[in-house]
Amino acid sequence: MHQIITSLLETDMYKFSMGQAIYHQFSDYKTTWSFKCRNTDVFFTPEMVEEIRSQIRAYCDLRFTEEELAYLNTITWIKGSYVDFLRLWHPRYEDFEITTNAACGLAIETRGTWLSTSMYEIPTLAIVNEVYFRSAHNYNELYASFVERLNAKVARIESGELNIGAFSEFGLRRRLSAQAQETAVRTLMAHKYPDSKFVGTSNVYLAKQCGITPVGTMAHEWIMCVGQGNHKHNPAYSNWYALDAWVKEYGVLNGTALTDAITTDCFLRDFQLTYATLFSGVRHDSGDPIEWGEKMIAHYQKLGIDEHNKTLLFSDSLDFERANALYSHFKNRVRVAFGIGTYLANDTCVPALNIVMKTTLCNGMDVAKLSDTQGKGMCKNPDYVEYLERCINWRLQHSK
Repeated sequence: MHQIITSLLETDMYKFSMGQAIYHQFSDYKTTWSFKCRNTDVFFTPEMVEEIRSQIRAYCDLRFTEEELAYLNTITWIKGSYVDFLRLWHPRYEDFEITTNAACGLAIETRGTWLSTSMYEIPTLAIVNEVYFRSAHNYNELYASFVERLNAKVARIESGELNIGAFSEFGLRRRLSAQAQETAVRTLMAHKYPDSKFVGTSNVYLAKQCGITPVGTMAHEWIMCVGQGNHKHNPAYSNWYALDAWVKEYGVLNGTALTDAITTDCFLRDFQLTYATLFSGVRHDSGDPIEWGEKMIAHYQKLGIDEHNKTLLFSDSLDFERANALYSHFKNRVRVAFGIGTYLANDTCVPALNIVMKTTLCNGMDVAKLSDTQGKGMCKNPDYVEYLERCINWRLQHSK
């Protein structure tokens, strides 16, 4: 199979925004990441696993080019010290353990510094997806159905049947293929929409190639590792530690806060006047989006902050119809934006894979996500999850 990942820029933008803060503040942290396939009817054959190994070896041979580093250096919030680090950095195949010891036929774990293992997640998932769909199905048929569906959905926002305001493409980790994601981005760029605007992609490589904005700030790993990776921290205050470190790195730049790492209710305990003012908005990734949006607007109003100047970014399992409903509900009350992934990058005649790679250990300690939707977390130690839940519940019941 052709090489799938051909540039170290081919990852989501938030890997660089988190990576810079990790480099400056948490370079000694070490993490373990674990792969999981949630599809119960999917099996990776030994041949697929070997191809995945080969693709990851090829990815580990890549280095940043000077042209790529110069591009990163043009991004306002990226600092020269981090660019110099990336000039020396490269993936290590020794950090990967890839076996067939899983019910789905594929087990992957990565271990090493957080600086490195964080960067492995997105390329690994992109490789697994493309190897699977090219091996298990007739790829040409899948791609044809993908293009047909893409054109049909774009026609609905081009005609004004659906209006969704500002939206970005977030599909790299679960894309059908590199070809399909580029087709989606270039197709979305080629059209004009009456009350919708395509503003960018999370894929930094594609953003560079297409001359559009790379989009992304933080992921759950940031809150989990900063808040739970220090043995002295109470994990119910994970958001405070994570927000504090982010502001230390970026000030008022690059500020969209993720709310649901240990539930949005717990997040709001720490998202008080200073942080709510400094961050330009918040991102939704689990739970009922209408309920979440109303809760965030009420929180801004309670703090005396004009919610019309803040952005609600929705990114949980979106399609154009869901985005249209949310945009209609919140339009003119708050700024609304959407990050749309699988629907734009892997909508074909067969179901997309539901695969993830999550941080499961940080500095030898269990870490966990407790989102607003049950089942989205991933932790190998149920005792730690129970402990984290007790810490959060105690805080919610005993603090204002």
